[in-house]
Amino acid sequence: MPGGATEFAVLYTRRRMKRVRTKSNLQPVNELPWTAIEFGSCLDRARHVEDEILKRCEECHFPEHDVFAIKLALEEALVNAVKHGNKLDPCKHVKVLYRITKQRADVAVEDEGPGFNPANLPDPTAEENLEATHGRGILLMRAYMNNVVFSPSGNKVTLTKFNEADPEEAKSAMG
Repeated sequence: MPGGATEFAVLYTRRRMKRVRTKSNLQPVNELPWTAIEFGSCLDRARHVEDEILKRCEECHFPEHDVFAIKLALEEALVNAVKHGNKLDPCKHVKVLYRITKQRADVAVEDEGPGFNPANLPDPTAEENLEATHGRGILLMRAYMNNVVFSPSGNKVTLTKFNEADPEEAKSAMG
């Protein structure tokens, strides 16, 4: 098969198994290393973490519109963890795990708060909520990312964005 044989990597998640196609010349998704960061609830530190992840996305040749999408969703997730989950308590921590490859970006953000049920959030597009000054973050995350998954406890969100760049463009960008 041109470009290498197709293999399947198996990702195990709570209560389900997902098969993901990979090229044989690529490392299976579930074997790629994750970077872990933990910090006290501080919006300035959250911005530094965001910058680090976005820099890695740029190094992996994500196009500008994908980097913008990741920035928007990640900023919402981090601010929600610091402000709503941990209530700006500097003694509580936010844990971030991320894995960025040329094919995808996966970022998990977890706080020490009690969690919430995203299904119980008011619809930000409903007429009575249109002028509200909050409540659109999760809508934006879902709109800009390929996958958004909340943990059953509701204090962890995992964001996934696939690199939409043309593989030939990525090759030429590398020099």
